[in-house]
Amino acid sequence: MQMTAGRVGLALGALAAAAGIAWFVMPQAIPVETAAVSKGRFVASVDDDGKTRIRQRYVVAAPIAGRLTRVRLKAGDPVAADEVVAAILPPPAPLLDPRSRREAEERLGTAEAALERSKATVERAQAQADQARTDLDRTRTLASSGASTVQALERAELAQRIADRDLRAAEFQDHAAGHEVAQAKALLGRYSDGVDAPTEPWNVTAPVSGVVLKVLQESETVVQSGMPLMEIGDPRDLEIVTDVLSTDAVEIRPGADVTIEHWGGPGALSGRVRRVEPAAFTKVSTLGVEEQRVNVLIDVLAPPQQWAGLGDGFQVDTRITVFTQDDIEIIPAGALFRRGDSWSVYVADNGRAQPRTIELIRRSRGFAAVRKGLAQGERVIVYPSDQVSPGVRVSLK
Repeated sequence: MQMTAGRVGLALGALAAAAGIAWFVMPQAIPVETAAVSKGRFVASVDDDGKTRIRQRYVVAAPIAGRLTRVRLKAGDPVAADEVVAAILPPPAPLLDPRSRREAEERLGTAEAALERSKATVERAQAQADQARTDLDRTRTLASSGASTVQALERAELAQRIADRDLRAAEFQDHAAGHEVAQAKALLGRYSDGVDAPTEPWNVTAPVSGVVLKVLQESETVVQSGMPLMEIGDPRDLEIVTDVLSTDAVEIRPGADVTIEHWGGPGALSGRVRRVEPAAFTKVSTLGVEEQRVNVLIDVLAPPQQWAGLGDGFQVDTRITVFTQDDIEIIPAGALFRRGDSWSVYVADNGRAQPRTIELIRRSRGFAAVRKGLAQGERVIVYPSDQVSPGVRVSLK
């Protein structure tokens, strides 16, 4: 019995030693992270940041050149249509140096002398016209009694007409001389008492009702015709413009649903694509790479009271839906890897990694939609390392 017990002990020891050696030699299970295959609605989207802007923006510009008075309005002030928002005074006359002023004074003296000469000319022409009219009346009386010839009457009528025309010409000359005197006096008028005469301002009115978005010229200054003064718009009439890669823009259609996130308020806002602009433009990314991008215009569908805090030029994140499919298997995109020309995943099956070729529909936002190759509930290995190979033992983290 003692011999039998000894042999049994030796046998058990040998078995334990063999088991220990086998456990030591056998490869250890690789810890992996897995995710279950789910089934449901898959949504693919184009994600990018955008900016809000007022859809209808009006730039109020100076209609004439002149001196702009100080603008009292500030950004955020409400204005009504046809309300006066600025006033422009006529530009001041240029300063005259002593020589130019002396020349202007001499021109005034010349103009006054020409006016006196023209008045004398008018008086002489008036006297000649009166004499011609008297001679004509006398000749008509003589001609009616037969004491004067018809030729003399005709000469008297011609002389009277010429005298009337000379009088009118002299009166026109006198009128022009008066304007020249007034012009010369106007040039020197601002120096007579050292101040400008009061002038009537030109009022600039608001084209529409809204809010002042930006005051481009606030201080009093000289402006030219067409110079922008301020911008006016309705802050409730907002749209969002986001620029996406041209390769993504080809999938976006007008009417696509948009989710607006990280806009500063609670929750997300709903929106809809109104237009995809037909022309792209070049933009340099933060990494210094030139990209072709396209502007997408988005209307906000959420009630205005929900996003009352949004204003013009605010940054938001947009998620534009480009593809949806219901009742489809969904897995993390990190489980995918290429094997040949096909997409594959590792499935954790009975503690071992088994490769599985799948038919991929598309990826978006870290997830992938699978048409064939997986069943709901199976667990796929996410981000498999180089240690994971077909049939290797794995343990779940």
